[in-house]
Amino acid sequence: MNPQNVMLPLYDITRFTLLDYPNIPAAIFWFAGCNLRCTYCYNPDIVFGQGKLSEEESLAFLSSRCGLLEGVVLSGGECTLYPNLIPFCHSIKEMGYKIKMDTNGMRPDVIRQLLEKNLLDYVALDYKAPDSKMNDICGGGSEKRFWQSFDTLQSFNVAFEVRTTFHPDLLSEEEIITMSNTLKAMGYQNPFYVQLFREGVETLGMVDAPMRLVDIELLSQFVTLRQ
Repeated sequence: MNPQNVMLPLYDITRFTLLDYPNIPAAIFWFAGCNLRCTYCYNPDIVFGQGKLSEEESLAFLSSRCGLLEGVVLSGGECTLYPNLIPFCHSIKEMGYKIKMDTNGMRPDVIRQLLEKNLLDYVALDYKAPDSKMNDICGGGSEKRFWQSFDTLQSFNVAFEVRTTFHPDLLSEEEIITMSNTLKAMGYQNPFYVQLFREGVETLGMVDAPMRLVDIELLSQFVTLRQ
């Protein structure tokens, strides 16, 4: 049975963005479900929600935007969980769109398959935490899988960035700096983007309480900060 007949992959579509795909007008496809439970996650409705849109509806939308949009961002949730992802990406590419993938890196096998088929043009890879903090912050996962995904991206020479969300009550500045230095030691030459956690936003598991102050001056010496 075709997987698209038993599940609807997309929770929602953001029909236009100039922020999520560098220098390219794009749409965002939000995939329902995730294999992590990051306590600071901004999208609990997507993580726990059911898909609402089929492949056919999604592709029909893209067909209506040909000539207006140039890219599609696969986000979520976690898009690599979708069992029909590779054929879906083939359909998107056949329409002339570039594909950016946002991923937590926990399925390096899927990333490799997509790259082997030349289906990805840009990847944003989450570096969640050192392995000792993965369970506390993400409810599971493995730093080893992150590095497997990282190595795969390096070996295919695809354009990609590494990023993390920094909540100062979950990680220290020193841990972020160690993560940055480790990336450099592994041959990563692009910016390591660190987004400071936004207070006052509903998340998957954080208590809405004042955070400790962040040493912005120290961090900015080692990472590229995003608001």
